[in-house]
Amino acid sequence: MESPSLSPPTVNWKHSVLYLAFLYAILYFLHANLLLDRRPVHHKKWPHLPLRFRHDGTFKILQVADMHFGAGLITRCRDVLPSQFPYCTDLNTTRFLKTMIQLENPDFVAFTGDNIFGPSTSDAAESLIKAFGPVTKSGVPWAAVLGNHDQESTMTREELMSFISVMDYSLSQTNPASKDIDGFGNYDLSVYGAPGSSLANSSVLNLFFLDSGDRETVQGVRTYGWIKESQLHWLRSVSQGHQEVNRVAKTQPADPSPALAFFHIPIPEVRQLYYQKIVGEFREGVACSSVNSGVLNTLVSIKDVKAVFIGHDHTNDFCGNLEGIWFCYGGGFGYHGYGRAGLHRRARVILAELRKGDKEWMGVERIKTWKRLDDENLSKIDEQVLWESSPTR
Repeated sequence: MESPSLSPPTVNWKHSVLYLAFLYAILYFLHANLLLDRRPVHHKKWPHLPLRFRHDGTFKILQVADMHFGAGLITRCRDVLPSQFPYCTDLNTTRFLKTMIQLENPDFVAFTGDNIFGPSTSDAAESLIKAFGPVTKSGVPWAAVLGNHDQESTMTREELMSFISVMDYSLSQTNPASKDIDGFGNYDLSVYGAPGSSLANSSVLNLFFLDSGDRETVQGVRTYGWIKESQLHWLRSVSQGHQEVNRVAKTQPADPSPALAFFHIPIPEVRQLYYQKIVGEFREGVACSSVNSGVLNTLVSIKDVKAVFIGHDHTNDFCGNLEGIWFCYGGGFGYHGYGRAGLHRRARVILAELRKGDKEWMGVERIKTWKRLDDENLSKIDEQVLWESSPTR
């Protein structure tokens, strides 16, 4: 009897090929459709840095307060004339921002909070992209702080500032690195001297941005947020640092380089301006925190902040002086924010001018401001000088 022969195991190579092809198809589908969604990876576009004065010795800032952007075309305007309402949407805010950038040709745009109106959008990121669209497309450097409505949608305040910081041409920051500080959106930016001057590599104007918070509860009572001591400590430290650098380098006069501050909610002392001489209109009560955290005292003590630019109270558009420091409202910019029917939306412009030396531009000599109305003439109103340097002895 013969032993049966043993044949090698048979491999079904056709099934193996089909199985591998199936796996490849799944991987390709995931890669092309789910992971990358067939869109190229976007890399942030950066402006030319550092910020610096122009060859003509000027640096211009456009302040945009309270855009209150919602969802775009489907978000209607508030407090406009009956004749405007049928066709008025967030796109009116977009048009106004485009127009202001084209008209004033700013070197920098500062957004001072309530950039979006959280309850009117189901996608905070999409709203931010639309709201800041005109400035990201223009290539103009810009920065923003948060108001009390930005976080009322699908993103926290930290997420909002993180997202804003990675948008094209944005110089916004979530917070200083390695600093234990309240809020999100506390940072400073430096503006350097004119090209070719001896101050071309020195900061001659400093910009401070602070998070004034949203809502808080104090002894069981709801109130608006305020700037905390940790933020004021950081501000004092940064200001002293700038002054020390200039002192060691001996690039500046004895007086510190001027600085400007930007935040959303006014401090309690702004209420006092109702009884003082102002430039502009005091149309509504100052909505501020019940807590006075000492912001004004801090600003006076550090000596470099010459003006503060705020928002929050849309129909107020005045500048008033408190202990040598100007506090200026931007005026309501956005059409989805509250206002008054017949009262034009508006924006504020800030112009810093360098002093002309014998052969070159020197430090900042003057800071001026005015407002532009969104009327048929884009009227320029309430031009004033906020600060002038002391004559050189």
